[in-house]
Amino acid sequence: MKWHDVLQSLVEKNDHKIVLLVADGLGGLPRSPGEKTELESAQTPHMDRLAREGTLGMSIPVKPGITPGSGPGHLGLFGYDPLEFVIGRGALEATGIGFHLEENDVAARGNFCTLDAQGNITDRRAGRIPTPECQRLVEKLRTIRLPEVELFVEPVREHRFVLVLRGSGLGDAVNDTDPQATGVPPLEAQGTDPPSRRTAELVNQFVAQARRLLAEEPRANGLTLRGFSARPQLPSYEELYGLRAAALAVYPMYRGLARLVGMELVGQPQTLEEQLELLRENWDRFDFFFIHYKYTDSTGEDGNFEAKVQKIQELDAAVPQIVELGPSVLVITGDHSTPSKLRSHSWHPVPVLLWADSCRTDACTSFGESEAVRGGLGQFEAQYLMPLALAHAGRLGKYGA
Repeated sequence: MKWHDVLQSLVEKNDHKIVLLVADGLGGLPRSPGEKTELESAQTPHMDRLAREGTLGMSIPVKPGITPGSGPGHLGLFGYDPLEFVIGRGALEATGIGFHLEENDVAARGNFCTLDAQGNITDRRAGRIPTPECQRLVEKLRTIRLPEVELFVEPVREHRFVLVLRGSGLGDAVNDTDPQATGVPPLEAQGTDPPSRRTAELVNQFVAQARRLLAEEPRANGLTLRGFSARPQLPSYEELYGLRAAALAVYPMYRGLARLVGMELVGQPQTLEEQLELLRENWDRFDFFFIHYKYTDSTGEDGNFEAKVQKIQELDAAVPQIVELGPSVLVITGDHSTPSKLRSHSWHPVPVLLWADSCRTDACTSFGESEAVRGGLGQFEAQYLMPLALAHAGRLGKYGA
C-alpha cells in the first residue's frame, strides 16, 4: 500500500486548524566553530516560549547530503516525496503569477544578469533590478520570434521573469543555463532526449536574440534560465488530507507551488503584515494555512549574517498574532538551510518547532539548531511533517485493528 493511500484511509475531519509557517532557508551555520547560528543568535522570545511548550526536531528536506531547491524543499513540507513528485522551477514560477500552463508548454524561470565585456557573469541577479525595470526589459524580449513555437515572456519580480515555449514535440529535460557562479559565462542549453534537444535549440536561439536586444543595458545585459518543466500532475490537499488549504505567500514561485497542490491563493500580499491581516480575515474559511516568509533565505544567499538574524527577529515578533487566533497546531520551520557562511542552499537538516496541546514536551528551552537536534521529534524526512501535524490536530485515525 502506498504511503499516500495509507494517509487517505486514516484522514478524519474536524474543526481543528493547522498553520505551517515557513521561514525560507531558516537553517544556518555558525561563522566559526563553537559560535551560534543565525537562528541561535537572534532574539526570539516568542518562538522560544513555543519551543518550551511544544517539541523540536530536525527535518531532512530530501535525503541526507542532498541540497534541495525551493521546489523539492516545499514539496517535502507539504507531504509529497520530492523524489517521486518532481516539479521544475519554471512550472512553479509560471503558475505562481497566474499563467495557465497547457499540455504542450515548457516553462523556465529566467534571471536577468550582468555580463562583462568577455561575456562572463559578474552579477547573477543584475543587482536585483527593480520590478518596473524588469517589466521594461520583458517588453524587449517579447519582440523575439522563433520558428514553429509560440513564446510567452512574463515579468515576475525584481530580476526574475518567466519564459514559456508552446508547441508540439517539446521536452523539458534541459539543463539550467545558470552556472551558479560568477566569472564564467552562462551555459549553453542542452537536451537529454530528442524532444528536449529541440527545446534546447530553440532556447539557445532565444538567448542569442536576447543578448543582442539587451547589449546596451547597464546592468541587465544578459540572462540565464533555470528549471525547465512541463505542467505536473499532483494530488491535492483536499484529496490527500481532507483539508481546505490556503496559501499566504508573496513570491510567485511559492504561490505557484501552493496552487499546484490545490491550495487557494488568498489575496496578493506584499508584506508579512498583509499576510497576517489576510490570515485573520480568512481564519474561518480554511482548515490549513501555509504562510511563506522569504527574507531568511535571500539574506542568507547574500552572505549577510546580521541581516538574516534581523529577519528572523522580525518574524518572531509576528508569531503572537498567529498564536492569538488559536490554531490547534502551529509548525515553524524552513524548506532548507541557507547558511550565510555558504551564500547558498545547503544539505544541512532544518530545525522544526511543533506546538500543540497534544505535544509531548521535551527538554528544549529555545528554538535553534543545537536545541532542535536533541528535540523530541528527532531527525526525520520532511515529507513526514504533514502526518505529524495532522495527528496532533486529531485528523488521523488509527491504522489497523
